[in-house]
Amino acid sequence: MIDTEILRRLSTTIASRQGAAPKSSYVASLFDKGHDAILRKVGEESVETLLASKDGDKLHVVRETADLWFHSMVLLAWHGLSSDDVLAELERREGISGIDEKAARK
Repeated sequence: MIDTEILRRLSTTIASRQGAAPKSSYVASLFDKGHDAILRKVGEESVETLLASKDGDKLHVVRETADLWFHSMVLLAWHGLSSDDVLAELERREGISGIDEKAARK
């Protein structure tokens, strides 16, 4: 089993890069470029994940999904959130029909 704490460690690392010198890390450079740059990366990685799935190469799907998750975590950090917030929401939804959960949002 893989250590699920990786998400928490990665969230901590990403948050620590906010405000760092843009040349010091990729994440710091994304934060420096701003919200739109982060949104573009999430969009780009989403498309790449879809294309990998279309091709059917499982390793490619895993790698592109890792990129998508990573950039989504950068987006979360931009908003002062972390993987813990998403995991709490998933836990809240556990055992609830997707149809019922979506209807409850209205």
